[in-house]
Amino acid sequence: MTELPWSRRAILAAAAGGLLPMPAAAQQPGASPAIDWPTIALVDGTVLQPADWNDTAAVVVFWSTTCPFCRRHNEHVEKLHRASAGRRLRVLGVAVDRDAGVVRRYLADRGYGFPVSMSAQRLRPLFTSRNVIPMTCAVGRSGRLLQSIPGEMFEEDVLDLLRLADRPDRTAGMPDTSRCAT
Repeated sequence: MTELPWSRRAILAAAAGGLLPMPAAAQQPGASPAIDWPTIALVDGTVLQPADWNDTAAVVVFWSTTCPFCRRHNEHVEKLHRASAGRRLRVLGVAVDRDAGVVRRYLADRGYGFPVSMSAQRLRPLFTSRNVIPMTCAVGRSGRLLQSIPGEMFEEDVLDLLRLADRPDRTAGMPDTSRCAT
């Protein structure tokens, strides 16, 4: 992945004058406690155990099949999932929908392979109190929440989260994700 000095998100943030602050956890690395990962059932029948997250960064995205912003965002999430193969990064989608059949058809129709859970009520409080979708949460390899990013993100900013797999937990150098693309 080519490093660009300024992402579109950074340019937009600079143009907006930084009106929205970054989340407190993003401002102070290590400020948040480590995520206490539960056992997570996926819509494909697979079960992720707490040990599956050891020394592994994570990108957790809350979304819905009925959200047009999520549809575009999930295209980027799928690219991140494919790019993370063999790396210390796990991508997890968390559908807020109620019908697992609808979610499975949505994933199949679009050819998405990223793992998806429907445990939003149990998982969301681990990452954020906000009910925004899409909501992208970046977790460092230590298991600490680095950022909860509300709204649709640009493709390059989602793909930039791949760097979580290769570096110690810190937010320096992460894209400015205090704003959404929409």
